[in-house]
Amino acid sequence: MKEFYFAQKAFIIKGDKILLIKKSADDPHQPNKWEVPGGRMDFGEEVDAHIKREVLEEVGIVINPLEPFHIWQWQLQNKSKEDEQINIQIVAVTRICETDSEEFNAKGQVEDDFIGKIKWVPINDMKDYDFIPNMKPVVENFLRKYQ
Repeated sequence: MKEFYFAQKAFIIKGDKILLIKKSADDPHQPNKWEVPGGRMDFGEEVDAHIKREVLEEVGIVINPLEPFHIWQWQLQNKSKEDEQINIQIVAVTRICETDSEEFNAKGQVEDDFIGKIKWVPINDMKDYDFIPNMKPVVENFLRKYQ
């Protein structure tokens, strides 16, 4: 079985810091790796509403989504409830986002978010974090453009 998704990731900036999330140790794909909030779009969802919903669910803050700055894709495999292999392709866009809030919470997280930690990090320190492999080129692009 094959599935295709569109996703957005939010590089949320507040002053000289960015909001990062760390996947939990029980994440089946990227345990203990760092990334930014975001996720897959629901059918019929409007683009700005989608990224706002994802961020609110994962970290509990309201954002103002700005311009996209990177597009990429990756593939992964999963198993269905019937133990059938599912090949998944995801195309993602990363957007700069702003917020007025420094307080975050994880009350809206869904079970398969696997978020272990949420943290504001100085942008200059991003290179010191162990990101999900497919996020590394995105982070490098961000640092070239916005640092």
